[in-house]
Amino acid sequence: MEIEIRSQRNNSLLQRTEIHFVIHHDGEGTPRRELVRSELADQLKTKKDHIIIDHMKSGFGIHQTIGYAKMYSSVEKAKQGEEKHLIKRHTPGSKEEKKPKEEPKEESSEQPSQEKETSDESEKPTEQQEHSEEKPEQSPDQESEKPEEKKEESSDEKT
Repeated sequence: MEIEIRSQRNNSLLQRTEIHFVIHHDGEGTPRRELVRSELADQLKTKKDHIIIDHMKSGFGIHQTIGYAKMYSSVEKAKQGEEKHLIKRHTPGSKEEKKPKEEPKEESSEQPSQEKETSDESEKPTEQQEHSEEKPEQSPDQESEKPEEKKEESSDEKT
């Protein structure tokens, strides 16, 4: 991984130095922010805590990442001038730990017997289900064909 600083501009109004850089990372994935901060701090001869990486963008199939960082004279100046989410992103241990999923509690032995009773009741069809199953809707053409079929069947039975 090699970091090339494209431009470095001093912003005296905000008391920071703005840095545009390119990272060449052949055969590797996009480098982590912490690693980039460390490398930038080494190149700029400052502390890692004074550097805030605003963004890093990498292209598909290209082994280079373009980024923008800001270097402050102190940590307090960085906290005053930066947005809260960027400061939170750069402070160690700020990520929330995922809580393990709670396992469902064991149910008492009385409840399964109640479930069996309700499952038996659910198997019985209601009145609406019985009526809907008895007479499926038919078109007039289908109704006229049925008596003929019955006649044919009855003549087959006689022979």
